[in-house]
Amino acid sequence: MSNVLAFDLGASSGRALLGRLTDGKIEVEELHRFPNDPVQVGDRLHWDILRLYHEIKQGLLKAKHQGIELQSMAIDSWAVDFGFIGKNGELVGNPYHYRDRHTEGAMDSLFAQIPPSVIFARTGIQFLPFNTIYQLFALKQANSPWLQEGNRFLMIPDLLRYFLTGEMHNEFTNATTTQLYNPVEGKWDAELLRMLDLPASWFGNVLKPGAKAGSLSHSVCEELGIPSIPVYAVAEHDTGSAVAAVPATESSFAYLSCGTWSLMGTEVDKPVLHDLARKLNFTNEGGVADTYRLLKNIMGLWILQECRREWEREGKSYSFPELVQLASEAKPLQSFIDPDDASFLPPGDMPSRIAEYCGRTGQKAPETTGEIARCILESLALKYRYVFEMTERLSAQRFQGLHMVGGGIQNTLLCQWTANAIGKPVWAGPSEGSAIGNLVVQWIAQGAFANIGEARKAIRDSFPVAVYEPSESEAWSGAYERFLNVTGFAE
Repeated sequence: MSNVLAFDLGASSGRALLGRLTDGKIEVEELHRFPNDPVQVGDRLHWDILRLYHEIKQGLLKAKHQGIELQSMAIDSWAVDFGFIGKNGELVGNPYHYRDRHTEGAMDSLFAQIPPSVIFARTGIQFLPFNTIYQLFALKQANSPWLQEGNRFLMIPDLLRYFLTGEMHNEFTNATTTQLYNPVEGKWDAELLRMLDLPASWFGNVLKPGAKAGSLSHSVCEELGIPSIPVYAVAEHDTGSAVAAVPATESSFAYLSCGTWSLMGTEVDKPVLHDLARKLNFTNEGGVADTYRLLKNIMGLWILQECRREWEREGKSYSFPELVQLASEAKPLQSFIDPDDASFLPPGDMPSRIAEYCGRTGQKAPETTGEIARCILESLALKYRYVFEMTERLSAQRFQGLHMVGGGIQNTLLCQWTANAIGKPVWAGPSEGSAIGNLVVQWIAQGAFANIGEARKAIRDSFPVAVYEPSESEAWSGAYERFLNVTGFAE
């Protein structure tokens, strides 16, 4: 038996999952779960990075108290965000949250200096206003003291690994999301760094998933009363780990990692850097086994989560199953939003923003809780179809269906509506995709699996996959045409 620990940090919560591998079968057990709440300080929105580090140590302690002998551990998280380590080895400032407003206008200002075509040709990364490159540019514009005091740039899992091991490394899948990494050259893009006047010395060696990134330091082991174990770099962008866990039998497949964010795409051997990919705003992010993930970010269940928070502020508390039930009872296919409209990115009053969007696109706004929830979920399913078809177009492939992984697959209504929207089967599972991908990369590194194909077979044999067949095709086809028109996607 091989026991490894995966820390999977999402935008709203984190978890420590124990993975057991016995005779080729994978079992997972949640040892620790904790909230990941951003902290507003004045006008700035931060991640509580030291609280996350504390919770990681609590996960290690829970393994110890259960008498579990660990062979290794690894961390995955969201992308783009970072912190700086100063010359004294200490953290310089609390990392900003990607939804913080300090990047407003930064992308357009940077484009005045470096054309987007140049940035895409050098990085292959989708243009999103919170990408690392625009965060760093905004810090330079603000003359942030971080840039004077910082000595090394580390992304969120890099930072937490550094706290645990004392070693500073960057990791491939997360590095590619910064829009500062050149996938053709296979290293940080020196020319972009020069144009941005960013010191190349900030950006360290880039480890591939499966590389050893250190061991638990003596001080951590002494504090917790545990033995030292290896800490691996896995696919530390959680979507990279989720894609590693897709239980596909075919070599060419489409996936949707579904949670606070939805990320849809396919695996490719080389990044797709031509102009159509740029115009469609697709991205080429690093994956496992020297692959790239040709994909597009979609806003995801964030909009419904924010609606729920707003209703709670009004004194109306709903569980997510209750919201799904209310959505199922509402009248179908009435009004639609583009989940990626800029108005839905910041936190706040989503029901009012949905009503405003419908008003400016000539639609009747949903009013009841069920109508609003249904509008969000149907709009997501229709946006999935749009991106699914663009993925086929860019990759010159035709997919038999769609693999869905991640916590969002617990929303069976969304899975079924996605199948209805794309007109093809949806295969949903496993739900803990990011953590399972994290685990299997550790096992590959240890030699328990020969390669990612063998690991995916073990995932298929170990976890159930629900199949959703498409239905109501005529109604959904008509709805898709209306969706394209109101969102402006109609060609």
